[in-house]
Amino acid sequence: MNPDSENAFGLYLVITDPVTSYAAVAEAAVRAGLRYIQLRMKHATRDAILANARDLRSVTRGTETRFIVNDDPALAAEAEADGVHLGQGDMPIPEARRLYPELRIFGLSTHSYAQMEAAKAIRPDYAGVGPVYATPTKEIPDPTLGPTEAGRIVQASPWPTVAIGGIDETRLPEVIGAGAVNFSVVRAVCRSPRPYDAIRRLQDLWLSLR
Repeated sequence: MNPDSENAFGLYLVITDPVTSYAAVAEAAVRAGLRYIQLRMKHATRDAILANARDLRSVTRGTETRFIVNDDPALAAEAEADGVHLGQGDMPIPEARRLYPELRIFGLSTHSYAQMEAAKAIRPDYAGVGPVYATPTKEIPDPTLGPTEAGRIVQASPWPTVAIGGIDETRLPEVIGAGAVNFSVVRAVCRSPRPYDAIRRLQDLWLSLR
């Protein structure tokens, strides 16, 4: 993918267990002009997820920041999110598109070159590629790809891609240098008491590496 295309947007922020609040991190992301934020609350009740989703929808409504819900297309539609991000074991994208036409963005996690090739039959709107490095944010993590293999998968993708998994300021140069175009973080922003500053440091570093 051409890194100078409109599909190069830098940080895709996944919001999980922030030390501030979900709304505060979303507000920081909107202020920083991020293209995407995703709400991921793996062990929360549906009511808690929906309440936060509605808060984040309120924060992002009318802005350039697209709001994505993890795993659950029904909840994403109920919260009036822009889209949903689905894993390999979640509802297949063709079914989700059929059942929830009000959603306009369908992302897919890919963990190997073979999964990226298989995804070409269903044409997600974007694909996550990872984990690049080991990460504690998943209880049963997929095998790490490393930056070189992640870059190879990214370069084979016909859609926007987001490298994810264990990325922070120290690792970002290696990830981008290996061929990734965009990247995702969780802890590097959500564990910061100053999420806007954390976002800006990452996004400014990404811009300097392009």
